Amino acid sequence: MDQNIILTPEGYERLKEELRTLKSVKRIEVAKQLETARAHGDLRENAEYDTAKEAKAQLESKIRTLEEKLMRAKVVDTKDAPYDKVYFGTIVELKNKKTGDKVVFTFVAEDEADIAKGKLSIQTPIGKALLGHAVGETVEVRVPVGIIPYEILKISR
Repeated sequence: MDQNIILTPEGYERLKEELRTLKSVKRIEVAKQLETARAHGDLRENAEYDTAKEAKAQLESKIRTLEEKLMRAKVVDTKDAPYDKVYFGTIVELKNKKTGDKVVFTFVAEDEADIAKGKLSIQTPIGKALLGHAVGETVEVRVPVGIIPYEILKISR
């Protein structure tokens, strides 16, 4: 697992904040759940205790995963990056040539993707297909439902 994880500065800070919350707030919550479950007596037949132990194990696993990601993170500041073509960090306005619908995506790393916020991973079929293409080009994107032709209308940062 020595592969770098590429993140924007915002994505890196979001992961750091999530880790801080897990280590402080969530650890205290889980510790209280364990303490309450222990107080109920015989631990061999205590489903609440088993559930609390499992929650603690999952929390610690998530903390380790985030720590690992942050150690391997390569933060890429895209504010000075070129935007003549679709790259990591660019904001791209697309037109679906079949339907005429327009969409805007910011291309980010997988760990930062949030389709509700318009952040699309460069690892998605759309991301992979559009990388390196310029305004005015039409790119055919193979998705599970078929092939969608997208015209690149605008690229910005």
